[in-house]
Amino acid sequence: MNSQELPLSIIIVPANQNDSTLYIPTIKNFKIRRPRGRPINRPSRVTADAMYDTADIRKYNRRRIKSNIPVNKRNRKKKKKGRPIKVDWEELKKKSAIERFFSWIESYKKVFPRYEVKEISYLGVVMLAAIMRLNQVLG
Repeated sequence: MNSQELPLSIIIVPANQNDSTLYIPTIKNFKIRRPRGRPINRPSRVTADAMYDTADIRKYNRRRIKSNIPVNKRNRKKKKKGRPIKVDWEELKKKSAIERFFSWIESYKKVFPRYEVKEISYLGVVMLAAIMRLNQVLG
């Protein structure tokens, strides 16, 4: 895991909520503080699954963020006219770092079954597990 694979934004929601509906709140929660100047409030590039191929996400990313999201053929009733959406397949292969991070977080006994009732306390447990795991990786 290198420094570009660190978690930058974490949002806790019920399990019955679709991940694609959480894309915009997660991007809005994104913030990197810098020693000088204003913090970085949005990523320059996003790589995601085809599940995130929705009109709202494409519209949100259009002028702000370069997105590397493949077309989800189940969302398209007709073939879209115009320029095809470009996808960097080599970059898309790197998203396995996110899946590995979820596996590492779920390996902590208290995080996976969700014993905490309140979202804020569960967020604290997830953040603590993330800090412990990042401490192991970064040494």
